[in-house]
Amino acid sequence: MAGNSLGQLFRITTFGESHGEAIGVIIDGCPAGVNVDLDYIQGELDKRKPGQSKITTQRKESDTVKILSGTFEGKTTGTPIAMLIPNEDQRSKDYSHNVDVFRPSHADYTYATKYGIRDHRGGGRSSARETAARVAAGALAKLLLKTQGIDIVAHVSSVGKIDAPNVFIDSADEFIAQREQNIVRCADPATAEEMIAFIDGVRKDGDTVGGKVSCYIKNVPVGLGEPVFDKLHADLGKAMLSINAVHGFEFGSGFSGSEMRGSEHNDIFQKDANGKVTTRSNFSGGIQGGISNGMPIEFKVAFKPVATIMHNQQTIDGEGNAAEITGKGRHDPCVVPRAVPIVEAMAALVIADHLLRNRSAKL
Repeated sequence: MAGNSLGQLFRITTFGESHGEAIGVIIDGCPAGVNVDLDYIQGELDKRKPGQSKITTQRKESDTVKILSGTFEGKTTGTPIAMLIPNEDQRSKDYSHNVDVFRPSHADYTYATKYGIRDHRGGGRSSARETAARVAAGALAKLLLKTQGIDIVAHVSSVGKIDAPNVFIDSADEFIAQREQNIVRCADPATAEEMIAFIDGVRKDGDTVGGKVSCYIKNVPVGLGEPVFDKLHADLGKAMLSINAVHGFEFGSGFSGSEMRGSEHNDIFQKDANGKVTTRSNFSGGIQGGISNGMPIEFKVAFKPVATIMHNQQTIDGEGNAAEITGKGRHDPCVVPRAVPIVEAMAALVIADHLLRNRSAKL
């Protein structure tokens, strides 16, 4: 199957299915000499793993990552890096009821039609289980970016119609510490409590709800991004839209910018006390002409409600006959708390790739 790789210089290829023996990733193009902090990589996976709280799926996976190649004495060697994450808590019998019926808003029908075969156990390759491999690779990319002073942080900024106020980002470590104090991963404590109560109520109703993740990338150098089709925001958008359940991406002022006048929206250039060029506002989201301008990169990712709900739904079977399906198994009532590390990982992979690509831009 094509379409399993991302990046040009810092390139990843993921493999595995939801109910297979393992999932994993091959990373090619990571420079030699990057310190491989396995505790940090595992910590990122722990933020994504299932079974964290009452508002996430109760599937129990340790998501313990094993690095098979590409490192020596705690550093990358410049050769391909293989990471493997075993699946430990598959319950394939939970999906025996939908062997020949299509779950509404899932990939069942499209996979079956495209390939003539589909893995009904949790969606197989279309399952969000695959994103654990991306988080492992993204954690390594973040370690690479940290050597350049680049920080990536994200949090849940909305659930349903509950919106968190804009959160000022000064210290990335402090922001993450505040975010991790609640199970919904919102950096505003008061809004977090409201979100948690709402998600738990939705869960008890046997239903699901969507939300948004806001991401901020600090200390990105000027010049990342390639004209014309590999603009930085275009590659970030593609990376985010490749995440399961993502239905929207906006950067900077996003859609609200279409309601503004140019006199309001233009980011005026200035020099700070240290002689660095900045802008008074950041409606561009740190990207102009598809190239980073040195300001913080800001974007939002919108996630739809999880498609599996604990209600009877009308559907059709493989022969096109009317059928009914009931949601079973272990599923998230809202994906955004576990999506935060996925968004950060995908952003890190894109920025790492463009950072390496930019080194050939001029002599």
